[in-house]
Amino acid sequence: MPDAVLHNKMAASQQDGALVAALGRRSIVLVGMMGAGKSSVGRKLASRLGLAFVDADSKIEEAAGMSIPDIFETRGEAEFRSGEARVIARLLDGGPQVLATGGGAFMNSDTRTLIRTKAMSVWLKADFDVLMKRIKRRSDRPMLKTADPAATLKHLMDVRYPVYAEADVTVESREVVHEVIVEEILDRLRSAMNAGLEQTGLEKMP
Repeated sequence: MPDAVLHNKMAASQQDGALVAALGRRSIVLVGMMGAGKSSVGRKLASRLGLAFVDADSKIEEAAGMSIPDIFETRGEAEFRSGEARVIARLLDGGPQVLATGGGAFMNSDTRTLIRTKAMSVWLKADFDVLMKRIKRRSDRPMLKTADPAATLKHLMDVRYPVYAEADVTVESREVVHEVIVEEILDRLRSAMNAGLEQTGLEKMP
């Protein structure tokens, strides 16, 4: 391996280790619309940092003993949201980890407060065309089982994007390899956390 490549790998490893150390018990929480890539990017991010990856939707299904579409159909959205908030609150006590949340989770003000306290949040922001292209690959999106899924998606984006913007950092989700998105997430997180360290007079991360 060339010396320059080895040096870059060692520097990246040092930076990643410093980031994990600075997190302490806090998690990295990915928020954004369905199809934004939270699970796929989250797995890559967790692997890069040596942290556990947790998908909140999977944990909700485990707790309920049924799939999310079935929860929506049999119990309704209100009960799903209540259970979602409880599961995420429990998961946040298990950090550090990379936690991917469902599209509506960050809309709950109590959940946002918990995330702000116990995690660093990352909004994977995708435009309408990217989301539609990805969503068409799956038919298990309860929120889009409407007469006009495109109109529903646009409405959800209008309602949710101003709230997602409260996340600590924002990274554009687009059609590039996941490693590019992961690198941007790490850069933004380091910048945000260093800004916080600077305010408290503590030494910044490399």
